[in-house]
Amino acid sequence: MSSNYKFHDQERPYFVTFSVVRWIDVFTRREYKDILVDSLKYCIKNKGLELYAWVIMSNHVHLIISTNNQPMQDILRDIKRHTSKMLIKAVSENIQESRRDWLLWFFEREGKQNPNNEQYQFWQQGNHPIELWSNTVIDQKLDYLHNNPVTAGWVDEPEHYLYSSARDYADIKGLIDISLMI
Repeated sequence: MSSNYKFHDQERPYFVTFSVVRWIDVFTRREYKDILVDSLKYCIKNKGLELYAWVIMSNHVHLIISTNNQPMQDILRDIKRHTSKMLIKAVSENIQESRRDWLLWFFEREGKQNPNNEQYQFWQQGNHPIELWSNTVIDQKLDYLHNNPVTAGWVDEPEHYLYSSARDYADIKGLIDISLMI
């Protein structure tokens, strides 16, 4: 990973993205998105994660985060490790998942290509952290993150998408208690 894509200053907020291997659309079912929501809530409560903004798309996640406890890279590693295991389990146990065999085969194939894995690989490696060093950059990343579902054509207004903090920024209670950046 390039030195440009590391957490240099743990005191600042960062925009991070993590994606499903090969950008596979996995987050098409609510129960899969809920696994991520629960993991973020856990890390807020137990690991010192400070979450300012978030969105779950069909094949990737954007977050704006900081920390008041553990290093951000450690928290993200734990989120990805935990959700990877939980999501693989959820896919394998979901009898209504029409792509179950293909998804598991694909994640296993990707896992075998990476010696860091035991069996499966769900997330791509890396988080591409971008330090948010000014109000202009913060506003740009908030707008980008919250408008992702609009750009995808899923909703007309950012706050209409349930799996995003855009609701909180529009004074509508969201799924996760976040810290507003305004």
